[in-house]
Amino acid sequence: MKTVPILDVHSAARLVKDGDTLLQGGFGMTGNPVHLMHALAEIGTKNLTFVGNNTGETGLGGGRLLRNGQLKKLIGSFFTSNPDAVKAAQNGTVDYELLPQGTLAEAIRAGGAGIGGFYTPTSAGTPLAIGRETKVIDGVEQVFVKSIRGNVAFIRAWRADTAGNLQYRMTENNFNKAMATAADLVIAEVEQIVPVGEIAPEFVHTPGCFVDYLVQATLTLEDLGSSASVSSSKKVDESRMNMARRALAELKKGDVVNLGIGIPTLVADLITDEQGIILHTENGMLGVGPVPADGGGAMDYPVNAGKIPVTALKGSSYFDSADSFAMIRGGHIDVAIMGGLEADEAANLANWAVPGKPLLGVGGAMDLAKGAKRLIITMTHTNPDGSPKIVPQCTLPLTATGVVDMVITDLAVFGYPNGKLTLLELMPGATLEEVKAKTSAEFLMIE
Repeated sequence: MKTVPILDVHSAARLVKDGDTLLQGGFGMTGNPVHLMHALAEIGTKNLTFVGNNTGETGLGGGRLLRNGQLKKLIGSFFTSNPDAVKAAQNGTVDYELLPQGTLAEAIRAGGAGIGGFYTPTSAGTPLAIGRETKVIDGVEQVFVKSIRGNVAFIRAWRADTAGNLQYRMTENNFNKAMATAADLVIAEVEQIVPVGEIAPEFVHTPGCFVDYLVQATLTLEDLGSSASVSSSKKVDESRMNMARRALAELKKGDVVNLGIGIPTLVADLITDEQGIILHTENGMLGVGPVPADGGGAMDYPVNAGKIPVTALKGSSYFDSADSFAMIRGGHIDVAIMGGLEADEAANLANWAVPGKPLLGVGGAMDLAKGAKRLIITMTHTNPDGSPKIVPQCTLPLTATGVVDMVITDLAVFGYPNGKLTLLELMPGATLEEVKAKTSAEFLMIE
C-alpha cells in the first residue's frame, strides 16, 4: 500500500503555479479547503483560473484570492453572494463563465472520467446556452458542455488514512468527490489523518489513488463564516405563510421535494412526520429535517442549499453534488417549489437574473426547473413598484421554458390545464377584480 506524502499547508500551496487552473471544493464554506486557499493567498500565486461552485464569502477561501487580484477567471455557479465577485465582474477585472450548478458538477465528473463532454437539457433556451452547440435528442433540445479538468485541485475531507483514502462528513462532500478525480495534482486538506486500515473500506468515499498530497488542518468557527450558526433572518408574515401552506397542500405522502430559497423554505417548517414528505437539498442530502433546536451550526450539522444548518431525519443520506443533480435530471425529484421573478402564459420561468446586475448566480434553479416532475412557483403577485410578475411573455432572462405547473402568489393560484394559464382559486382576502388588475397575462378561469 502506498503512503501519501503529508505536507504543511504552505508547502502544499506552493505546488500551484502562476496561470494554473485551480479546482476548489466546497459549497459556500462547507467542505471548503479554506486553509489551503488562505496559504495560497499569502504566497501570491497569480493569473489563476478558479473553478468552484462559488468563491467563498468575502475575504474567505477563494474570496481572499479574488480580493488580492490573484484570479483572472471564474468558472462556477453562484458568485452573487460575494460582493467582491460582483464588483470584479462589473469592472472587468475578472472574466467569468457561469454554469448551472448541476452542469458544473457533471462537467467536473466528466473531466475526471476522461469524457470530453456531454449534452444536457439544462439551460436550453436560456442565455447560458448562447454560443454553445445544441442538438435535439429524443425530441428534447440539449446543450453541449465541455468537460472540466484542472492543473491542481484543493479539496476538503473529514478523515484520511496514510494511503490517501478519504472520508467526507455530512454535506461536506459536495464538489470535493468529483474534483478529486479531475486534476493533475490533488491536495486534500483534512481534519484527521489516521493509520491505514482505520477507515473501513465501505466508508472510503475517495480512494487513495486519486490523492497526491495530504494536509492536516483543523476547522474553526471563523473558517465557516456565516454558515457557522443558524440564521434567524427568515422573513415570515401571514401572506408568505399562506403561500407556503397552499404549496404544502400540493404535496403527497412519499414525495421527494426540493425547496428553493425564500418563500419555499417556509414549507419545511410546516411539514410533519405523519405527512411522510422527503426533503432533498441539491448540495447533497436526502431527508432534511428542521433547523437545530440547540442553535448549533455547521461544525456539528449538515447545511441545506441556503447554507443554513439543518438536522438529519431517520433514514437520511448524504452524497456528492454530481449524484444529487443526477437525481434531479434523472427524474427522481417529484416536486420542486421555487421562487420566481416572472412566469408567463407559456409556462416559462424567469427567476435568476435581475436587470442591471451581473448574471453571476444561477445555482441549481435551471436543473431543478427542467428535471423535477412537477414545478410549483411561489412569489408575490407584483414587484415592489406594482408591476405584474405574471406576464404574457417573460422579459427577464429565462430559467427554463415550458416547465411551470402551478404559480401560487399572495393573491391567487394559477395552473396550466390543457396548456393554458388558468386561475384556479383566490387566496385569502383577494378579489377577482384585484387579480385581473394586477395580472398582465391573459388567463382562463376554472369553471
